[in-house]
Amino acid sequence: MYDFSYHKPGSVADAVKMLGADGEAKALAGGMTFIPVLKQRLNKPSAVVDLSAAGLSGIKLEGDKLIIGAMTTHATVASSPEVKKAIPALAHLANNIGDRQVRSRGTIGGSLANNDPSACYPSAVLALGATIHTNQRKVAADDYFQGMFATALEPGEIITAVEFPMAERAAYAKFPNPASRYAMVGVFVAKTAKGVRVAVTGAGQNGVFRHAAMEAALSTSFTPDAIKSVTTPADMMNADIHGSAAYRAHLVGVMAARAVAAA
Repeated sequence: MYDFSYHKPGSVADAVKMLGADGEAKALAGGMTFIPVLKQRLNKPSAVVDLSAAGLSGIKLEGDKLIIGAMTTHATVASSPEVKKAIPALAHLANNIGDRQVRSRGTIGGSLANNDPSACYPSAVLALGATIHTNQRKVAADDYFQGMFATALEPGEIITAVEFPMAERAAYAKFPNPASRYAMVGVFVAKTAKGVRVAVTGAGQNGVFRHAAMEAALSTSFTPDAIKSVTTPADMMNADIHGSAAYRAHLVGVMAARAVAAA
């Protein structure tokens, strides 16, 4: 690592002030991506602002909304009675992120701020039509994700919570890389009061995306058979040593069918 100063503010306001006062400062959530980046000297912040004491953890039900604080860990989401009651698929997703150590430190806000193209949470947020709360505004999921590692967040803007609507049906199916446990392909399907949405992570060249053809088919009949003939263009898929674009395109259909069956 390069040298940097370390700060642990006790509020969001103080964290925003620290980040705004130094253009080279970086926020630290769970650190599951940021700390390895620092260790490899791929980033040289002048200061690290730790958000763990800023009061951003917690889970609550408010009417027909489930609200999860940005610094809530994956393990907490996975074991939460409120999440299991409101959106069981979200608890299932959280329980299968990485390994126990990652789930104990990683946070939902950190995952969404980083927007790794193989992360699990973006698919749930997009499929459920969630709303990202920041210290400045509220951003709809459809507007938030803007490409691989790219989001609508402005400099100095911090995610404070994620607001999920209740789902009539929802499920997540993931084909993980056996070593990293990242999704080679993950598909989250959801049916809410606003209709059916399908989001795919781990496969697209531009990060998480909605699968319009599957949404249309499932809106007519929410069954695995309804999407049996729906194809995913291979030219929009990632390709690497773990799987070709055609392989990932095929997996999208397989994982989607499993998710629909589970839902």
